[in-house]
Amino acid sequence: MIIMALLEGSASLWFGLLGALLFYHFIFRTPTIRRNGIPLRKPPNTLPIIGNGILFLQPRQKLFSWFVKCERQFGYETFQISVPTLPPGVVINDPRNLDYIFKNECMFSKGDLFKRLSWDLFGYGIINVDGELWKTQRKAGLAFLNASNLRVLTEIALPRYLGHAVDHLRARAHAGTVVDLQNVFHEITSQLMGKMAYDMEMHADDDFTLAFDYASGVTTERFQNPLWFITEPFTGFQFRRALHTIRTFGHGIVSSAANTSKKAQATRPGFESASDRLDEVSGSLIQSLLDVFGDDQKLVSDAALNYLSAGRDTVAQALTWCMYLLMQHRYVAGKIRNEVRASLGDSAELFIMTNESEHGKVNSTVFTPTSLPYTMATFYEALRLYPPIPFEIKQCEKATTLPDGTFLPEKSITFWCTWAMNRSKISWGEDAESFSPERWLTNDGKLVTKSAAEFPVFNGGSRLCLGKRMAELLAAQVIATMVLLFDFMPHYEGERISKSSLTLPMKGGLPCLVKPRTFDPR
Repeated sequence: MIIMALLEGSASLWFGLLGALLFYHFIFRTPTIRRNGIPLRKPPNTLPIIGNGILFLQPRQKLFSWFVKCERQFGYETFQISVPTLPPGVVINDPRNLDYIFKNECMFSKGDLFKRLSWDLFGYGIINVDGELWKTQRKAGLAFLNASNLRVLTEIALPRYLGHAVDHLRARAHAGTVVDLQNVFHEITSQLMGKMAYDMEMHADDDFTLAFDYASGVTTERFQNPLWFITEPFTGFQFRRALHTIRTFGHGIVSSAANTSKKAQATRPGFESASDRLDEVSGSLIQSLLDVFGDDQKLVSDAALNYLSAGRDTVAQALTWCMYLLMQHRYVAGKIRNEVRASLGDSAELFIMTNESEHGKVNSTVFTPTSLPYTMATFYEALRLYPPIPFEIKQCEKATTLPDGTFLPEKSITFWCTWAMNRSKISWGEDAESFSPERWLTNDGKLVTKSAAEFPVFNGGSRLCLGKRMAELLAAQVIATMVLLFDFMPHYEGERISKSSLTLPMKGGLPCLVKPRTFDPR
């Protein structure tokens, strides 16, 4: 009897969901989008009423594969997709169309759809807003990432926290224990952003990080599940608890910054140590946000948390996927090692400290993007195959026509899947699925430059990623140091995939065994 009652209850729920779908279909029927007067084609297996809704309920790895399959079929041709409860939408793969969107920010916004689905997590933060509020937060970010602060980051903060990571890896290697490289990289970026942006101690395994990770996954599932607003009230207890943890942490950042008085320049001695220089810029982002938004704690907290996610998570994830690829392609790691040795010349002292007080410590400041083109080509190739933001979405604020002739009605949705675009054989050649850093180098060994529309990993237009330069500087030091000092052996089976998230974290991390290498500059 109990089982029958449960089945009957389940059936009632599903009939209710079906009824909701039918209601949306007949009341808000998806209009046909046209190109030069001709209706756009739709992908295979588009069903009546529910359109492509079932496809979007799949695990994200299958969804990635579906977008790649569509790109193979349609090439640069824009096609229409339909999901119940969502406005009419198109998928673009043509760089010309993406360039048009990047250059017409006033017509393409985050839109009501994105804001509604991600509001609980991002609130008024830069990821989730448009207009003046976005411009104000971007100015604060630009001030934080100025040339002077980047020098402190690369000359003092990054070498310090990277040195801690090297010590940790040496200890784990000596003990013969497994290490999660994703956690190692996340710890580096957490300490960097915590100190420099907020003048707080942050770590990769604190309660906030775990809560944000979970909330990001649930927010992503909202974009895939058109009926999330029906199911979430019954299944969202852990999500609501995670949001409470996130908000509490955000308010803590603001309160800590508000209670910290800036150090008076007049009290500084004439000679500044490295610690003095780091302390001077620490918390500069949160202080800029407080200067702009004053006592609005909710706004300052949202802005701070958005920058923390953008500056910490994506870089750590990119480095994780890069090392994953290097473990699969050891000849590439060998080429990086040769390049790094050549950049050091005959002087090991440039990299390994030999003085008594710092004997054995590493000096990663010697590694820069310009001095290591093959290393940076490897990083860019990892970004191509594993873009930290695999999907993007914009909403059309007023009707317009794309360069390929596709007419977009007001409030229509434009998707692009960076994961699929970066695997296009039209754009990247027949070996688009292969890992080949050489594709990023000219015949004379210089890095190839791609436009934002051709390689949209860092977004584009006025929303070009503020942290692009910071990511490159981190990559040069971290990759060169790791490859030169260690060998990493996989401690997992099968292919690594990403878990549900707005970014691209590796599911289960990157467990491996570590073996120290004897450093020899020759």
